[in-house]
Amino acid sequence: MPDEPRVASGHAEIAEKARANVVARGLAKEADEGSIRTAAAALAEYEAALAAANGAPGHTGPATPGDLATPGHADLATPADPAAPGHAGLSTSGHLAAPGHAGLVTRGHLAAPPRDLAVSAMGEHLSSQVAFLAATMRAQGARVGLGEVLAAERALAAVDAADRTEVFYALRAALCSTRAELNGFAAAFTIVFGSDDAPSPLDDLGEIAKQAVPRVAVPPQGNEAPAADLTPAPAAWSEEELLREKDFAAYTDAERAVARRLLQRIALRGPKRRSRRTVPTKRRRDEHDLRATVRASLRTGGELLERRYREPAQRPRRLVLICDVSGSMAPYSRMLLQYMQACVAARARVEAFVFGTRLTRVTRELRGRDSDRALHRAAEAVNDWSGGTRIGEAIAELNREHGRRIGRGSMVILLSDGWDRGDPDELAEEMARLQRTAYKVIWLNPLAADPRYEPLTRGMKAAMPHVDRLLPGNSISSLETLADLMEEGTT
Repeated sequence: MPDEPRVASGHAEIAEKARANVVARGLAKEADEGSIRTAAAALAEYEAALAAANGAPGHTGPATPGDLATPGHADLATPADPAAPGHAGLSTSGHLAAPGHAGLVTRGHLAAPPRDLAVSAMGEHLSSQVAFLAATMRAQGARVGLGEVLAAERALAAVDAADRTEVFYALRAALCSTRAELNGFAAAFTIVFGSDDAPSPLDDLGEIAKQAVPRVAVPPQGNEAPAADLTPAPAAWSEEELLREKDFAAYTDAERAVARRLLQRIALRGPKRRSRRTVPTKRRRDEHDLRATVRASLRTGGELLERRYREPAQRPRRLVLICDVSGSMAPYSRMLLQYMQACVAARARVEAFVFGTRLTRVTRELRGRDSDRALHRAAEAVNDWSGGTRIGEAIAELNREHGRRIGRGSMVILLSDGWDRGDPDELAEEMARLQRTAYKVIWLNPLAADPRYEPLTRGMKAAMPHVDRLLPGNSISSLETLADLMEEGTT
């Protein structure tokens, strides 16, 4: 038999713990009921203040702690009825859900007011719009990463987000790192946030673009029968497609900004040549890769079952661009210089020259990603801008002063209208010398876009026997043809 005093003391200890648990449960229940009363009173007071501000009847004042279900607030249950029918928001554990508020509040705490929730939702929407703006700029070629997006968020916090002008300049300062990205940012901002009664972009593109805008019929109201077939027809216009065939001389400033992106894409394409080095290839070639073949045979016990081959690698061929900046080329020289700057910035082994009455090397001035600054540096370096034209003397200086820099096997692109005031015999002699050292000589003449054009000027007559191809250089389409020609053969 166990010791009876010890058993009795154990029973007493258990009984004491049970009484303590009962007392603790009672205190917790009272605390829960007190929290419910406090929350209900705070909610009733908030609803009354909101109703007074909105002028709504039925909210005369805060509810008393003993009256949780006030008139106009049947969704609040009394402590005796914590789970009222149709109001699961008030649970037995004392959680109170205010009308119109999603989710449950924690014990003794009231859900956020509708105004705070609306402000939070507006902030999330604005953040998503900033992310969409960054994605739109990246699609246009701008370098916008996570750091720029975070900087844009901080910039919005420092200005009045309700002011469109302040938001525009704050986001532009945070997301744009070069001058070339400013025009793209303005277009992306309009796409994301809409226009602020700005003039239509079609006004700068002319009547042709306006006629290409699709028309959508308005559906009938009520029981009216449709007046015509409302089947949607594919009709749209592309700003880039319209600019491809348009003459450079007819471009507006807005169109030049759009064309700049097209020129940057075309500039990535250029001539290539075969290198002496070889690279592995999966296609059958005359040159066997013995090392790779032996290594592959180790998997099959030394049997030469898989043969490996190599082929010559390709490397960029040197490209030489020579642009005429005389007065007769003024309508075209601006866009052609932008193409030259894009080529210098995008590819290696590119040399750029301009000439009027004398030759000027502008390769160093055109380097850099900011095209506006590069063109400004080139304009300051050229002294004979919009002057006369002496093509023969310019080519002679190119052959004598820069022949070693150009080297043999270069592709030479000459951009000029052929109006020359120099000696035709000198031009013919220097063009012949240039053709002997170059891989190809291609002449881009904006006047050649006219089907009736014939090279009858004395400058063109002297140069044509030493030119491999004559192409028009008056539009984006002509530059794309040039890019296709440069990529045609790799020898």
